[in-house]
Amino acid sequence: MKIGIIGTGNMGRILIESMLDSKAISPDSLLIHNRTKSKALQIKKSYPDIVVYDDFIEVAKASDVVFLCIKPRDSIILAKKLAPYITDDMCVVSITSPINAEDLEVFFTCSVARIIPSITNRALTGVSLFSFGKQCTEKWKKILTMIFENFSSPYIIDKNITRAASDIVSCGPAFFSYLTQRFIDGAVEETEMDSQTATLLASEMLIGLGELLKKRYYTLPTLQEKVCVKGGITGVGIEILEKNLGDTFNQLFHATHEKFAEDVELVQNTMLAAKDS
Repeated sequence: MKIGIIGTGNMGRILIESMLDSKAISPDSLLIHNRTKSKALQIKKSYPDIVVYDDFIEVAKASDVVFLCIKPRDSIILAKKLAPYITDDMCVVSITSPINAEDLEVFFTCSVARIIPSITNRALTGVSLFSFGKQCTEKWKKILTMIFENFSSPYIIDKNITRAASDIVSCGPAFFSYLTQRFIDGAVEETEMDSQTATLLASEMLIGLGELLKKRYYTLPTLQEKVCVKGGITGVGIEILEKNLGDTFNQLFHATHEKFAEDVELVQNTMLAAKDS
């Protein structure tokens, strides 16, 4: 089976590296294209057997499944251009949240899916969010699931929680990296600890926390109960967090959903323009 990937930016590259490092696919079965060819060639340096194409249409012609790893508006424009070269037995996959599988079914008669990966997949772990179009066959559902099971935990989501699920799975690592960096900065500014030491300790703490949750020794609430002794130092820290965080995360989800609505509107407008042209 030949897998085509159009777009080798951050998430496209993570998807490529996750597939190959997990041995979900072989390098010679991967066909890639990027508008800036040098980015694709950079990946080929690490995986020489990858095939790099100058033309995205040639990728589509030679592939069984094509992943669109580009911006939402560009995906719609590209979908119209690719449509004549996508046969009914193929599959097209978008990895961007504002585009539903149903949006792409306007252009394609083949199987269509949306799979939102996470940067955590690069460590061959974490979740990938699945949504299948109405046209998607059981064969392709099984194939895609089997590929992603090699480096993630595939999770099927309903359309109405797309943004919230993506905030947690895809954006979450960036959000919590930011919080951790602020945690480190606080330690450095308020104590005699240097940045290198604080970063090392915080990083190892996060790795250990992940292992505790992965091995199901504790849930998030029970973990807090075990560490937070009433009247103790951890309790004092939790009180500060409760006082100052307030509805920060409520505001975060509100803001991301507002931006999501803007992106969805842009996609719909682009679709209308594409169908009229």
